[in-house]
Amino acid sequence: MGCGDVAIEQWMRMNMQVTETLNEGLKRAYKMILSAAELDEKVNEKLKEAQPNIELKGFRKGKVPLALLKKNYGQKVLGEAMQEAVDGAMGKHFEENGVRPAGEPDVKMANQEWKEGDDVEIEMSYEALPEIPEVTLKKVKLQRLVAKSDDAGIDEALNNLAESAQEFEDRKKGSKAKDGDQVVIDFLGKVDGEAFEGGASEDYPLVLGSNSFIPGFEEQLVGLKAGDEKDVELKFPEEYQAEHLAGKAAVFSCKIKAVKAPAKAEINDELAKKFGADDLAALKTQIGESLDGEYAAAARAIMKRNLLDALDKMVSFELPPTMVEMETKQIAHQLWHEEHPDVQGHNHPEIEPTDEHKELAERRVRLGLLLAELGRKAEIEVTDAEMSQAVMNQARQYPGQEREFFEYVQKNPQMQQQMRAPIFEDKVVDYAIELAEVTDKEISRDDLKKAIEEMEAE
Repeated sequence: MGCGDVAIEQWMRMNMQVTETLNEGLKRAYKMILSAAELDEKVNEKLKEAQPNIELKGFRKGKVPLALLKKNYGQKVLGEAMQEAVDGAMGKHFEENGVRPAGEPDVKMANQEWKEGDDVEIEMSYEALPEIPEVTLKKVKLQRLVAKSDDAGIDEALNNLAESAQEFEDRKKGSKAKDGDQVVIDFLGKVDGEAFEGGASEDYPLVLGSNSFIPGFEEQLVGLKAGDEKDVELKFPEEYQAEHLAGKAAVFSCKIKAVKAPAKAEINDELAKKFGADDLAALKTQIGESLDGEYAAAARAIMKRNLLDALDKMVSFELPPTMVEMETKQIAHQLWHEEHPDVQGHNHPEIEPTDEHKELAERRVRLGLLLAELGRKAEIEVTDAEMSQAVMNQARQYPGQEREFFEYVQKNPQMQQQMRAPIFEDKVVDYAIELAEVTDKEISRDDLKKAIEEMEAE
């Protein structure tokens, strides 16, 4: 037991009077009273512990009188003693009653006009985690869909690779640019007659219809030929990322220097080498393995959904109201933004959750608590290596800023929890699947795709 553990145990032995004021469903509330005399005694104990290491002007180290220490440091130590007393009383309460709070307990001082010499009165309230009923995972019956890559799937993937590796060849002289063509252009953009930063380029290869430029730009270049010049007039979107340009009218003076047609790359050894394979046969092997991995991941997603559906039907218990309320609001907010993708941020009307949102929230909370309990009993943990790998994977999304991302995660416990939660859930799901009765069923990739679409449509 470390020093910190000893201190906590000492504070847990304090004779704090605890009275239950609410016991309704999962809601609990208590009033805790620490006498002024006992608090003063604990302050003196802490000062005596620190006395040997303190020195003040006029006194040798360790010889400062207790009364002077109390005058100089009493208020600081008093605050620490009060906090430790409350933490100790809470720890003792949860340990003795075998209760786990569903969230951070709400703790506040009841006697707001407290002054030194008064008893300390604390009010604590929380929602308890419910008792999770036992589930027999061996009774769960699951079906694992098995799809294997075939020549048709590999050929389709090869064609997609060839299209992604397409090059552009000059069209016949005088040809007009069409959607899908690449035009090589010089352009200069101006707002209110003044050029702006980032609004000019030379020999820029722009694929018409790629939507890589602001809306209205690419469409105005369709039908132009090499050598043509055109002033493209448009308006920056109101939500444009550069605020000084948002909503502004602009004119881009463009010169078409070349019009090129897309040419799909040939499927051969040269194409294979572009994608890191020795030859076409090796590329096909890699594609087959990649497809098998994709099919296995899709099949696992379906089996996970079926597992959760089965578990949801096997259990029923009271849910912490606050957890359900928070989850309901989050679901309603997320779905609203999915239906209104043009709205950024949270500057929108208040979103009123529906019964459907609440029903989905109850399912998520119920399954979340059940999986957490299964993982706790099975002593499933997320290892440091698994967390490090997750952080590394996510850091790759921020090239050049990996170190800053690592530091951000390291200093942000909430971010760590957000990354740890899905890893833990997947490990619990794998554990449950291992114990369940699983039968394999071979299907085609088309049937697997259909099964995924049906699951996502639910």
